[in-house]
Amino acid sequence: MTGRAIDQLFAIQNPEDFGKHDSVPASQYQAWSTELYGEVFKPVRHEYIWGSSLDVLKLAEPDFRLINLETAVTISRGWENKKFNFRMHPANIGSLSVAEIDCCTLANNHTMDFGVRGMLDTCESLENAGIGYAGAGANLAKACEPYIRVIDGGRRILVFSWGAGDSGVPAHWQALPDGPGLNYLPNFTSTTLSRMVDLIGSYRRPGDFVIASIHWGGNWVKSTPEPHRNLARRLIETAGVDIVHGHSSHHPLGVEVFKQKIILYGCGDLINDYEGHPDYRSMRHHLGAMYFVDFDKASGEVKNLKILPVQRRRFRLEKPSRNDSDWLMGLIRHHSKLSEGVWNRILRSKKVNKKADIETTMKVQASR
Repeated sequence: MTGRAIDQLFAIQNPEDFGKHDSVPASQYQAWSTELYGEVFKPVRHEYIWGSSLDVLKLAEPDFRLINLETAVTISRGWENKKFNFRMHPANIGSLSVAEIDCCTLANNHTMDFGVRGMLDTCESLENAGIGYAGAGANLAKACEPYIRVIDGGRRILVFSWGAGDSGVPAHWQALPDGPGLNYLPNFTSTTLSRMVDLIGSYRRPGDFVIASIHWGGNWVKSTPEPHRNLARRLIETAGVDIVHGHSSHHPLGVEVFKQKIILYGCGDLINDYEGHPDYRSMRHHLGAMYFVDFDKASGEVKNLKILPVQRRRFRLEKPSRNDSDWLMGLIRHHSKLSEGVWNRILRSKKVNKKADIETTMKVQASR
């Protein structure tokens, strides 16, 4: 979520005031952070917000980096009539490039906060920066089209992106055959599942590694809805999905290993400006997580999942305290569909690779 107070950190920024006055302004989020952590001396460089996570990524050397981008990248002032509207100035697309992001999913409840113009500007900015995207486009075919990446060894990674109505995506944002919009998910019925399976099947080839990225559910939720669990499992069973990449809640939810595939029900926010908000401090909203999935490039088999807790402080990612790390992993454990025995096999202080420390490693094979 690189809009609002994050956008205001950089030398070039959108005006805070865009004519809408029924929500809390960016300056208030900056004031809440300053109250807790001290002032950020602006402007900052684009890499500032990533903090020590850039070192982790450099050492981990992932083949593919995926995020859900929950803001419009635009200077458009044509805001939608909804409570929260996020935008980042196109000049700040470097805040994504510096982390070498490969793909952004765009089917969520903020990509069209500044209308069709804002969404199309977002797609154009990503294209100009050489960053892929999925879930939005000039028509229905483009919005449904997966991002496809060929990695070393010739294996393809396919990323499909959907935005569900229960996350606050307005139905009128749905792309039409001849009209721009998002890949909209109206519900979690068998009919909707069949359409998702058909879409994946129309692109999937033998050997492809498939990611279904879904923006679903509310914010600061206390449990994962059963329809989400059912849909995720059916996508693995019937569409051959390897990872379900779920997001919307601002804090991490549970994980599940289902038929040796990974379900991330809610990855939480990695970057946002909520760190000092007084209403959510009991949720330790300054905490987030990075997820590393290892899979065999030859067979496509998922090998393990590694979770790295992070802390947002002065709008910058840092390593959290042991107490905060334990609390966050306890929260994820609480929401997860994993046996006590599997969770107890989590190994402390493992490596992203031979150099980079991470807090927790969960071996998929431990569930076998």
